[in-house]
Amino acid sequence: MTLPMALPMVVPATDLPVRVRIHEVGARDGLQNEKTAVPTSVKAEFVHRLADAGLTTIEATSFVHPKWVPQLADAEDLFPRLADLRGVELPVLVPNQRGLDRALALGARRVAVFASATESFAKANLNRTVDESLAVFDPVVRQAKDAGAHVRGYVSMCFGDPWEGAVPFHQVVRVCTALRDMGCDELSLGDTIGVATPGHVLELLSLLNEEGVPTNVIGVHFHDTYGQALANTYAALEHGVTTVDASAGGLGGCPYAKSATGNLATEDLVWMLQGLGIETGVDLGKLTATSVWMAEQLGRPSPSRTVRALSHQE
Repeated sequence: MTLPMALPMVVPATDLPVRVRIHEVGARDGLQNEKTAVPTSVKAEFVHRLADAGLTTIEATSFVHPKWVPQLADAEDLFPRLADLRGVELPVLVPNQRGLDRALALGARRVAVFASATESFAKANLNRTVDESLAVFDPVVRQAKDAGAHVRGYVSMCFGDPWEGAVPFHQVVRVCTALRDMGCDELSLGDTIGVATPGHVLELLSLLNEEGVPTNVIGVHFHDTYGQALANTYAALEHGVTTVDASAGGLGGCPYAKSATGNLATEDLVWMLQGLGIETGVDLGKLTATSVWMAEQLGRPSPSRTVRALSHQE
């Protein structure tokens, strides 16, 4: 897959990061939303193709009970198939201590826990209150740290909730600081239903800084429901954020917003970053080809505008 000649034109903006680390979530967050399970061999090839395209952080799977996420029931089979990848971090989601034990037994060195900033989503997604879920995560994070693992804390519903509406800043800050105090090395702020706008993003980031959460431990995870994901990402870059979550081909979605278009597509992100002169280490042509291939496996075109433009998909 080749890019149009000399495009995107590189015009650097001032006061933006020199390099951005893309936290690729397509293989986990994307595929877990599929109605039917994707074969393990296809998942493994997907991750290998993403790595070949230059992505160095690829969230591989989730060690959650198969009853809750049957699409990722093959975690024990998939993870060892990725052992040959060198120089690639393979984070996995662990919902509880049992999930952590399973992940560590297979040699996982980066794990993530998944919290909520709102009570409604905590009860719907975790079947617990916010405080109860934090109490469950505390020993998980501590055990993971004792084992030498890097721990990421996801915080969902940071900008809006389908049941509660606008989410007060203090709720997000409270959960973020709690996870940080537990020992989480990194926090990912999730715009789960895609309602954030740039000013909202900047205000939340500033408040987190004021409460002692430094920018260098924050990643952002935007959904593109209302077409704001790239604008929100740019705002985060202006604040100094250098970790951005994205999903190859725009895989994934939000089951709580019928119009949701899913995760920010990695290709759309890379196109913008390349135009800004920001390094990612990603080969956009290879990445686009990977998403075209994955779309063929799923039997539908990619929702990514960049993938469609570069591959001439209708």
